[in-house]
Amino acid sequence: MNLPNKLTLSRFALTALFLLAVFWRSPINDTAALVLFIVASVTDYFDGKIARDRKLVTNFGTLMDPLADKILTCSAFIALVERSQLGNGALVKVEAWMVVIIVARELAITGLRLLAASKSVVLAAERYGKHKTASQITAIIALLLVDSCVEWGWWATTWLMPWVPKFAQVALWLTVGLTFTSGAIYLWRNRKIYLEDL
Repeated sequence: MNLPNKLTLSRFALTALFLLAVFWRSPINDTAALVLFIVASVTDYFDGKIARDRKLVTNFGTLMDPLADKILTCSAFIALVERSQLGNGALVKVEAWMVVIIVARELAITGLRLLAASKSVVLAAERYGKHKTASQITAIIALLLVDSCVEWGWWATTWLMPWVPKFAQVALWLTVGLTFTSGAIYLWRNRKIYLEDL
């Protein structure tokens, strides 16, 4: 197994550890969750870069890399919704309807790509999708940072807490908007794939 595929698989393990850190209450669990999510996000960048630069692109990586990404981000958003509902340490509330939009978009685009593949059509990623992914990762990190600040003592609550929650809220709304818009654009541009049989 090559290095990019190992990094992809590591993201599944990191996702499991991340979820454990989110829900297992301890004096540093929010910080641990933040670090684990950042590490997992970094593996997402490097596995693709290494695979392209060293020409190590495989069918396994083509399938599992985007799947690992979606499982990581969707799991994070769903976990943050549950924490918000339980009042379990979450300082910025993540609404369930926001995550429904995010998860529905990912399922719809994955279904479209599978349908396209069954017709021997390859759908390339678009820049809107890349912006969407970047915004999702930014929003999750910001939301986790808000909760982590409480664990870092007075300097974090003094210097970070006045603006980090506001940034996290803006990033969350921006993510929902970009996720919905990018999904709608992608479905519209490739509508022939799923409408031709009507």
